[in-house]
Amino acid sequence: MPVISISLNREILAETDRIQKELGFSGRSEVIRTALRALIANSKEKRALAGRLRAILLLLHHKNAENAVTAIKHEYEEITKSQSHHHLGEEKCLEIFVLDGDAEKIKEMERLFTTSRKMEYVALIII
Repeated sequence: MPVISISLNREILAETDRIQKELGFSGRSEVIRTALRALIANSKEKRALAGRLRAILLLLHHKNAENAVTAIKHEYEEITKSQSHHHLGEEKCLEIFVLDGDAEKIKEMERLFTTSRKMEYVALIII
C-alpha cells in the first residue's frame, strides 16, 4: 500500500484523535481513510447531478471571512433566490443560501466555497 505524508494543524489532529478513540478506529490512518472514502462518495454523488436543481447551501465561517463570501456570492446572483446571514456569537457567522438553477452553476459555487480555506463548514443540500 502506498504511504503518503500529510500536515495537520493541532486542532484537526486533536479532533482526529478524539474520533479515533470515540469510534474505536485502530489508528489515525484508518480515520483518514474513512474520511477520504466519504469525501470520494460525496464527490461522485455531486458529479452525477444535472439539469435544474433546487438546493440549500450552508456556510459556517469566522467573521473575518466576510470578504471571501461576498466575492464568491456576487458571481452567482442568478441562481441565488435568497441569502441570510446570522451571527453566532462574537466570532462565527452562518450563511444560508437558497439556490435554484443549473446544476453545474450550483456545484461550481459550492466548490468555490469548499476550497476557499476561509470556510469552516460547507454543506450542499439538494431539495
